[in-house]
Amino acid sequence: MVDTLGWRMKFGVIAPSTNTSVEPEYAQLQPRGVTNHFSRVTIPDSPVTDNESFVALVENIRAATIPAIDSVMSCAPGHIIMGMSAETFWDGAGRADRLQEEFQDAAGVGVTIGSHACQAAIDAYRKETPIKKVAVLTPYMPVGDEMVERFFDDIGLEVLQVCGLKSPSPMLIAHETEARLREVTVELNALDPDAIIQAGTNLIYGHIAPEAERWLGKPVIAINTATYWHALRSVGITDQVQGFGRLMSHH
Repeated sequence: MVDTLGWRMKFGVIAPSTNTSVEPEYAQLQPRGVTNHFSRVTIPDSPVTDNESFVALVENIRAATIPAIDSVMSCAPGHIIMGMSAETFWDGAGRADRLQEEFQDAAGVGVTIGSHACQAAIDAYRKETPIKKVAVLTPYMPVGDEMVERFFDDIGLEVLQVCGLKSPSPMLIAHETEARLREVTVELNALDPDAIIQAGTNLIYGHIAPEAERWLGKPVIAINTATYWHALRSVGITDQVQGFGRLMSHH
């Protein structure tokens, strides 16, 4: 017997308690027969004003992640998606590999993390167009941006710029306006990157990326779209979803 609604796949999703973006964006992406089951990483909505408070935020998330994985495993998901991103870029590509292994050991099933999903998305787009130079948008403080840049450097990309919005708290990341996100996307495109990447899973970018992709004529990767796409493909589900860019509709 299989789950009545999630007869193809039950995803366990780990997201910070302050995050209001991952759940609705993933809901728009799920194909028929796939269900999402959330477990919250309980953290305070503490102010983020500088590098030190940003590091404290990451440490709060880190401390509460394994308990959140343990919690969601009681519904027996077939795969875990980490709906948080800063931790997955931290200290470069080598640590990302070790972090995924740590999460998989805790869960006992496959795990998709944001940094690896972005890398997989870039590899998918490379089937259509060369990608050597990227520009990145985040909601982070400079220390977080440095970690993102380090990861992409490690996987062989030239990072032209990482633009961090310095959002004032983890919950308030979701309050960044569409106008501001469009403005920054245009600014990054002026650097002539081969692709634009957005990190920070509470940043509402899933519907902006495909619009930008059409008008700019280059890959624009939203991390929530990339993680869900990568999770689907990792478990053998190849459904194509329209309206979220070429990653979901062609790869």
